Amino acid sequence: MEQVIELIKQNNLFKFGSKVGVAVSGGSDSMALLHLLFTNQEALGISVGAINVIHGTRENDEVEAKFVAKYCEENGIPFQKFRVEAGVISQKDGITQEDACRKARYGIFEALKSRGVVDYIALAHHERDQAETILLHILRGSGLTGASGMSMVRDGFYVRPLLTTPKEEILSYIAENNIPYFEDETNTDTTISRNLLRQEVMPALRKVWPQLDAALCSFGNICREDDAYIRKMMNFDSILNSNGIIKIPLTYFLYDKPIVYRMIADQISALGVTQDFERKHYDLIVDLAKCGENGSKLNLPQNVEAFREYEYITLIRKKPKFDVNVEWNFKVGTIAFGDYGKLQVKRVKNPQFDAGVLVFDLDKVPNGAKWRVRKEGDVIEKFGGGTKKLKSYLVDKKIPVRLRDYLPVLAIGSDVLAVAGVDISEQLRVTEETKNFGTIKYDLENWA
Repeated sequence: MEQVIELIKQNNLFKFGSKVGVAVSGGSDSMALLHLLFTNQEALGISVGAINVIHGTRENDEVEAKFVAKYCEENGIPFQKFRVEAGVISQKDGITQEDACRKARYGIFEALKSRGVVDYIALAHHERDQAETILLHILRGSGLTGASGMSMVRDGFYVRPLLTTPKEEILSYIAENNIPYFEDETNTDTTISRNLLRQEVMPALRKVWPQLDAALCSFGNICREDDAYIRKMMNFDSILNSNGIIKIPLTYFLYDKPIVYRMIADQISALGVTQDFERKHYDLIVDLAKCGENGSKLNLPQNVEAFREYEYITLIRKKPKFDVNVEWNFKVGTIAFGDYGKLQVKRVKNPQFDAGVLVFDLDKVPNGAKWRVRKEGDVIEKFGGGTKKLKSYLVDKKIPVRLRDYLPVLAIGSDVLAVAGVDISEQLRVTEETKNFGTIKYDLENWA
């Protein structure tokens, strides 16, 4: 494994003096990587520790964690253990348990980074993992981006030093150094697509093509180079990304298909989605941009939603629909509007008519007024008089469909007095006789 140490040095994968956390499950690959980096930390100029995440999905989770902890204690390796409930995350977010495990695990890594505990996370993916990833992406209909496989360094934080190392070398290193490890029993579950590939498909292919792993990885490298060149030629500066809301101008969908598809792939990735998107999903987004009506919507994998909104295609990750039965009494102060943001109502003497801030007459708010989301049958009295259905009113105001069910609405019965972030009704209108001014502030982009 000397070549791995040389690779780390030559490519400066870890900066001198940095803190490296090795993600350790207890399996052969992560245990080999932990041993390799820890025993060479002085030569590399780094400090190394182990990070173990229990996902709460397997019977042996705690046993394996204790095994890793014991190994680290015996060898003087700093050790940190974390527990997450992936099943709860899976149910809450509507994602697979596998995706929930990954989300929780990487969430912990990012938290450690933000607190300055680690400068890098070392992951034990190797050549065979890379080959499996590339083939799996090809089978899912991926383009060049997916067929490129994993990168050795991602986001300047995640490092895969073993990515070009054959599995056989890792097993030899394990044997030579008497490194103990656990076999993950879930690896035999062939109902999981990657395990089916690993246990049945790849071994059969290797019998015919012994150099299968190296060939697939070489193909991935070629794809990565081609992909990088095409991306270099792209310029999509007008794409907006604010708080997880991505807006792509419709004009960008007029480019040639290879460019458009890479653009979409980049934006899906920016939402934190790295799996389950195939060519057919990109086709649907392109069709929405070219043929969809304003307000039309697509439901895509991983809770991604795409909307045709006037001059844009908007991409978001769906949040649970707001409970129409939840209400808050009107008051001056701050209301946490579920998980979607904070609604601020203030009493002011000299109101400023700033964008996004509604000014109203406090004395005109009737007793019993409540904050909620819109309901069927809601009406609003427009400035100057005359009522209109709230649904039609929001259409006139060009409020996107994706936002309408999350707007804080101040109402008494079906009479809407104000829609936060949008407008107030004639009933609360400020006049020359107004003595007590109030303001309503709600940032749409923080909760959409």
